[in-house]
Amino acid sequence: MSKIKVGPRTLFYPRPVLLIGANVNGKPNFMTIAGGGGVNAEPPMFAVPIGHSRYTLRGIRQNLTFSINVPSVDLVRETDYCGSASGSEVDKVEVCKFKVFYGELNSAPLIEQCPVNIECAVVHLLDLGTHSLVIGRLEETHISEGCLTDGKLDPNKVNPMVYTTQGRQYLTLGQVIANAGSAGQELKAKE
Repeated sequence: MSKIKVGPRTLFYPRPVLLIGANVNGKPNFMTIAGGGGVNAEPPMFAVPIGHSRYTLRGIRQNLTFSINVPSVDLVRETDYCGSASGSEVDKVEVCKFKVFYGELNSAPLIEQCPVNIECAVVHLLDLGTHSLVIGRLEETHISEGCLTDGKLDPNKVNPMVYTTQGRQYLTLGQVIANAGSAGQELKAKE
């Protein structure tokens, strides 16, 4: 298969769609990002890229805490809105009718309607150019009871969204194609 060069572009998929929360001047605010992920196992850490001009970043800097809220597909309108409106101009919590709660960290707002919520304490803020990479230590994870199967998180019940820059679209998870850790065992047997 021949390859075509397209230049340095961030074309990796899927990109998880997340609502990042922070108190800004004492008031909860949320923004949408398409990206981020786990970056350390022990202690558990998560990294999210946030543009320098984003209002939520101001709150993260003020409190050194933030939340990661995983919206399900039924929150697509609210999630999209939080990515296009600025908390400096509107109260996104009020517009989206979010039910906000707080956990272990009293300054990291969480969204009750999101099936998964993670509280993070800032460990590093790295200036990358157009964005800051915010690295947080996971302090607590909250999961909606209805999203568990046999006591474990069930991604199909969470029904999260992913984002693609191609067509600027939100997508759902696809079908299972193999089990991790066993799909390559046939090749391992040929070593």
